[in-house]
Amino acid sequence: MNTYDWLDMQQIPDPSAVELVEVSYKQGASKEFCNCPGYLQTITGDIVVIDEGNGYNIGRITLSGELVRLQMRKKRQNPDRIMNTVVRRASERDIDRLREAREMEHGVMVRARAIARTLGVELKIGDVEYRGDLRKATFYYTADGRVDFRELVRSYAGEFRVKIEMRQIGARQESARIGGLGSCGRELCCSTWLTDFKSVTTSAARYQNLSINQSKLSGQCGRLKCCLNYELDTYMDALRDFPKNVERLKTKDGTAVQIKTDIFKRLIYYAFESQRGRGTIIPVDVDRVKEVQKMNRRGEFPETLMPVVETVDENAEVEFGFDDLTGVIELPDEPKRRKSRRRGGRSQGRRRPGGGGKSRGKSDGRGSGGQSGSKGSSSRADQRNKAGNSGDHSGDKSRNERNQKRSDGKPRSDRPNQGDKPRPPRRGDRRRPGNKNKNQENKSDQSD
Repeated sequence: MNTYDWLDMQQIPDPSAVELVEVSYKQGASKEFCNCPGYLQTITGDIVVIDEGNGYNIGRITLSGELVRLQMRKKRQNPDRIMNTVVRRASERDIDRLREAREMEHGVMVRARAIARTLGVELKIGDVEYRGDLRKATFYYTADGRVDFRELVRSYAGEFRVKIEMRQIGARQESARIGGLGSCGRELCCSTWLTDFKSVTTSAARYQNLSINQSKLSGQCGRLKCCLNYELDTYMDALRDFPKNVERLKTKDGTAVQIKTDIFKRLIYYAFESQRGRGTIIPVDVDRVKEVQKMNRRGEFPETLMPVVETVDENAEVEFGFDDLTGVIELPDEPKRRKSRRRGGRSQGRRRPGGGGKSRGKSDGRGSGGQSGSKGSSSRADQRNKAGNSGDHSGDKSRNERNQKRSDGKPRSDRPNQGDKPRPPRRGDRRRPGNKNKNQENKSDQSD
């Protein structure tokens, strides 16, 4: 067979080939099945142009051959009802136009949300997808119920100058389109490889002995995590060997109550009840639990539950998946801060009543040195206490006279001048009777 005969055989279409492909749009956000003629000779991964009847779109082939027929059987789709057809492979101009459409989508989504809020429509625009020819835009939204968006569609058409299609999606589909990171640290399954969403119930968490904590069991979409169903079959197979109705076991020591179950270690943990509460938790093997259960049904009570002794090898070395940097990297020592001895609301310069505490730093001019200064300060403190006590009595007397003159009904302007009489004590003097004003302090210094 020469080269020309081999090329002629390659151009002959295979009658048994499947002329159907699966095409995904916007990195797998949406997928559909399309007719693909055999003469195009497309393979998985090619970017192709699809004729949708009223326009053209650009997508990537994700499945081809016999796998497409199996996928359609799984999704229960009839091959005769497929309308879209692959026209050709995409050129560089088609790819540039598709890239331009993807860059426009984020700004259009932000503007669409603002218009919906202005019109008071109760919905949330989750994503916007432009068609490859930039003549149609699909708005994906989530809402609690049915929404009348007829006026909203007219506003979108006048704003963006394209054909508008509104499509409602669920919370899981919205998370798949937006994407993000899960609690495991990896990208969300729904935005990478998960194509169909199965219902997840709280019974899946109970079978796996997980605490029913809504915040820990919920994903980014607010629903229960899809990964709760991944290992559910393994737990169900392991639980078939476990006995039922073993919440209480009776022994001669008392009644043991079930605390928890370790499925893969085949252990059930019990604790004896007493007046003081529960005792020590005891691990019991599944076979021993079955044996005790049969004895209780016959009316027999064993002496003990024969707990399983769990041994831990303390000398075993633990291998970590990273290098040990102990002694290689040392952080600098932080200096210790001393706590301030000041008390709240009190400064250092003030003295307590009675002359105690620190002095105000004034000198009376007599003598120098620590001893003479201390004697002078102590004598002045005694005189201040005496003067303060006398000032309190004079303040009470002046206050009584003022009250009597106010009671006569005369205005303040007609009252006699009270400049000759001693003034009442200030607020600080009333609070600290040992203190006095500056004039009295100067007089006491001159008398010394």
